[in-house]
Amino acid sequence: MNTALRVALLVVTSYFLGAVPFSYISGKLLRGIDLREHGSGNLGAANTFRVLGKGAAIPVLLADIGKGYLAVKMVQIYGFEGYQYVLIAALVVIIGHNYSIFVGFAGGKGVGTTAGTFLAMAPCAVLVCLTVWALVLMISRIVSVASIVSAACLPASVAFMNRFAACSTHISVFYLSIIVTLFVICKHRSNMRRLREGTEKRIF
Repeated sequence: MNTALRVALLVVTSYFLGAVPFSYISGKLLRGIDLREHGSGNLGAANTFRVLGKGAAIPVLLADIGKGYLAVKMVQIYGFEGYQYVLIAALVVIIGHNYSIFVGFAGGKGVGTTAGTFLAMAPCAVLVCLTVWALVLMISRIVSVASIVSAACLPASVAFMNRFAACSTHISVFYLSIIVTLFVICKHRSNMRRLREGTEKRIF
């Protein structure tokens, strides 16, 4: 199999893996509802928690993280060497999650799937961001605030680990972290508008 065909297969597989709408499936299976019509209308773990509870949200979050992680690991399955292929898989699986063909190109905001991809590429940086996320959530009680702040910390965390820690990664991962951070923040535009208006709901 030539390289071009393997790259095409990697892109297609990563997209469709990311496009599996676990929150939508949970809503249909557990309550027969379309989560796009409930809560915030977002197909992510936070809205799953808001509408269906933690019993549904935790598996959805783990599945969203898992598909990001698996997409990066598929690079090895396809026999690629070089971080350019890792970056392709990581970016495409996030796009698949955010714009799923299975639900009319709706989707989540990419936080869980992004965490999964970087768990495979820069696990130490992800642990830092997870700690930031948890602290901000406890203080603000608003998931979107925690997600935006932790996403903004990702490039700095990757850069710090590359400079000072033993668990460094390829420099291209740092550049990808900037791109996906902007992506995540952009997907939170409606949340930021509600934050300015004081109408953003607290999770607890």
